[in-house]
Amino acid sequence: MTVTLITGGNKGLGFETARQLISAGHQVWIGARDPDRGQRAADQLGARFVPLDVTDDASVAAAAHRVGELDVLVNNAGIAGERTDPAGTTAGHMRRVYETNVFGPVRVLHAFLPLLQKSGQPVVVNVSSGLGSIAAAAAPGSPVAAFAMVYSSSKAALDMLTVKYAAAFPDMRVNAVDPGFTATDLNQHRGTQTVAEGARVIVQYAMIGADGPSGGFFSSSGPVSW
Repeated sequence: MTVTLITGGNKGLGFETARQLISAGHQVWIGARDPDRGQRAADQLGARFVPLDVTDDASVAAAAHRVGELDVLVNNAGIAGERTDPAGTTAGHMRRVYETNVFGPVRVLHAFLPLLQKSGQPVVVNVSSGLGSIAAAAAPGSPVAAFAMVYSSSKAALDMLTVKYAAAFPDMRVNAVDPGFTATDLNQHRGTQTVAEGARVIVQYAMIGADGPSGGFFSSSGPVSW
């Protein structure tokens, strides 16, 4: 049975991704900071729960020890941060968001790589965003340019990490995915898609085989421009 860990899996896209992967036959670990919410989510889904705060080295290391074996890692945990314009953005704004959205996946990958390398078919899915596309932000008249600099840049950084990890570990399938504008707590449920719709691309790339792509950025419509 395929063993999968989803960070930030107690709600929203993480919870729905877990539900769909369990339906597909995966054994899923729900990683979450809040033990009560995480355990409730796991109980509801028929998953396993592991305490996991992606901003804390000790928490991540303890989670890797407890999980023990892993085939698929979904780096889903993320925060939006404050919507500040470039003139009002400080290093503190950047640091808080990057701690979760960029340094978090690095911490988790560093701790779980030894487990993934023992898998016969290791897969990593980094949940990114179309807002992290530099091509989209730079296009004349693009609405993406108006969105918060901090969050967008954190997802662009995650995309670069995806490329670097894919190149470093050719036996793994490592991809970034854009779920689209999905109604979650991250956007105060203003999104135009349901979580079931948004999770589909995450599930799709969590289930790719050894002959699948690696080092790419994909939405449900196909490749996304970097």
